Amino acid sequence: MKETQLNLNQTQKIRLQRALDTLHSVSSKSLSDASVTVADPIPVNLHDSSILKGHGTLDLDGELISTNCGIVERVDRLVYVRSTKSRYIPETGNVIVGRVVEVAQKVWKVDVNAYHEGSLMLASVTLLDGIQRRRNEVDELNMRNIFEENDVISVEVRNVQNNYTAQLQARSDKYGKLDRGQLIVVPCYLVKKRKQHFHQLDQYGVLIILGCNGYVWVGELIEAKDSMEVDISEQTHGGFTKSEEKEQHTTSLETRQNICRISNAVRVLAILGFNITVEVILEIFELSKSLNVEIHDMLGGEFCVLVAEKEAERRSKN
Repeated sequence: MKETQLNLNQTQKIRLQRALDTLHSVSSKSLSDASVTVADPIPVNLHDSSILKGHGTLDLDGELISTNCGIVERVDRLVYVRSTKSRYIPETGNVIVGRVVEVAQKVWKVDVNAYHEGSLMLASVTLLDGIQRRRNEVDELNMRNIFEENDVISVEVRNVQNNYTAQLQARSDKYGKLDRGQLIVVPCYLVKKRKQHFHQLDQYGVLIILGCNGYVWVGELIEAKDSMEVDISEQTHGGFTKSEEKEQHTTSLETRQNICRISNAVRVLAILGFNITVEVILEIFELSKSLNVEIHDMLGGEFCVLVAEKEAERRSKN
């Protein structure tokens, strides 16, 4: 928890500490959510030959000991400790959000919150026309028509090189440039790899992308148009003028408020150090609306303490 971001009075500090103690007692019973420090024992049965000891663990006198501070993770038979202070370590198949920092020859350099910038090759991107073909010199000259510096994009890790440099790809329609939204940076250990990282909230008109690298995107949900439909529309109406196109893409006030409220819900989870899932985000979103909490007041001490208490109560019941 980032205590420096919360201005709490004495009563709120006591309430928050009580909630965190409850959460710690509950999480210590679960291997997947247990937080450990150096020399803490990890509750596993080492007599089970199927157990694989991973990074951050040490077999000492028949007991599995943590060698760093972090979160105990278990992937099938592998048990390891994921550090809470390290940068993102790319893994093949991860859905991530990044920011373009450089347009080079046939490649975009992307900030992915790792030790090295990711590489997105021109051949690994779906072109604007959608046709699968070899990339030529004209495509290379038009790279900035696809992505340019400071663009926020969603991509997938294709593979990882020996120096942990991520090779990226954006071959599906769900990947690509993101706009009209907010990019929130959270510790990468708070976002776990799941089957679904794209969440379309149709009732709120919001798209949430939980990047495994700790970059979370909250933006307007835009309905993708079929390319043939767009061509017919342009032939019929002669295309949009710049003023008409700007009016066509105006985001409604209600959608902007939903984006800001959901973004602050993500920030509250990051401040408290809770795992970030779409279910918990929506619970905090609905809680703030039911209590008539203003968007800017969601980052205040009282609401954060209330969220911690609600989370402690929920986990205790589960």
